[in-house]
Amino acid sequence: MTAPGEAAGEPSVLLRTEGRAAYLTLNRPRAINALTHAMVGTIAEALDAWEDDPSVEVVVLTGAGERGLCAGGDIRAIHDSARAGAGGAGPGPGPDGDPAGAAAAFWRDEYRLNARIARLRTPYVAVMDGIVMGGGVGVSAHGTVRLATERSRVAMPETGIGFVPDVGGTYLLGLAPGELGTHLALTGTPVGAADALLCGLADHHVPSAALPALLADLARAPVHEVLTEHVRPAPPGRLAAAREWIDACYSAATVEEIADRLRAHGDPAAKEAAETLAAKSPTALKVTLASLRRARGLGPLERVLEQEYRVSCAALAHPDLVEGIRAQVIDKDRDPRWSPGSLAEVTAADVDRFFAPLGERELRLAGPGSPQEVPW
Repeated sequence: MTAPGEAAGEPSVLLRTEGRAAYLTLNRPRAINALTHAMVGTIAEALDAWEDDPSVEVVVLTGAGERGLCAGGDIRAIHDSARAGAGGAGPGPGPDGDPAGAAAAFWRDEYRLNARIARLRTPYVAVMDGIVMGGGVGVSAHGTVRLATERSRVAMPETGIGFVPDVGGTYLLGLAPGELGTHLALTGTPVGAADALLCGLADHHVPSAALPALLADLARAPVHEVLTEHVRPAPPGRLAAAREWIDACYSAATVEEIADRLRAHGDPAAKEAAETLAAKSPTALKVTLASLRRARGLGPLERVLEQEYRVSCAALAHPDLVEGIRAQVIDKDRDPRWSPGSLAEVTAADVDRFFAPLGERELRLAGPGSPQEVPW
């Protein structure tokens, strides 16, 4: 049966090799190439094969269609998994009876893939054209070379659906200059090429019109030669000029104080950011701030992904995830009813529960600082 957003008779991931390059194309254009669990597995298997193939000197990631590389994970499937766990029964079973549920099983493999991309020995070029959000950031922004275009819209918009930035998003945003990452994590604001470069989410700007030639050239020439020919200065961004109010407001210790500083600041963009925060899940905002600040002290990407897995699994049991996806994606009324409904009602204990150990269900990833190799 064809998955929603997938062209009939076509695989959801297209794989091919040409010359020195292996090309991986996400192929659900009607769903802006949103990731399914099966797609994650296909990508992982391809990377395993290509990394051991001496004829493959570069892996290239693109997205089918005109709208973007990838809009994120399949949140309708996550919504269904979370709903199956309503009433305290726990999430519905995932593959092989995974007690954490279908969504948690998806995240487990997705986060493994994110770490795999970051440690891939073969250069990995991600073309971040158009919409690149959530899980799309996870399969691109951990790559060796991240290419943005004038069409790029890069974001981690999870707080708007009662969720928290994951796929290594808190790792990446935690490394952004000043408090830019905090601003992007809490508000979910999409950024263009120049701001993606400023925040460390991309490396180079390539005009979208040059992409066909660039992709063809990667089959015949080393990456650095191809970049020299096609990279151009990015169009002006917005965040560099906003650093003063962003750093001043988002350095506060709590979300409440951040919101107060934004409202009190004289810059209209700061007040707009305060209004944006007011529409997000109060619980998600507080957990996101805690996740981001904890991530800065955890070390390598793998440790942060392990923390994000705890937080994501905890979110399955919180009503805001189902409600947020319902309001934004299922019913599209854009009127979520968060529970609790205010920042003041979200206690420190409420936040701490998202970071509680998972026991035997912990995600343990190989990487720097790992006690042992964890099989894929």
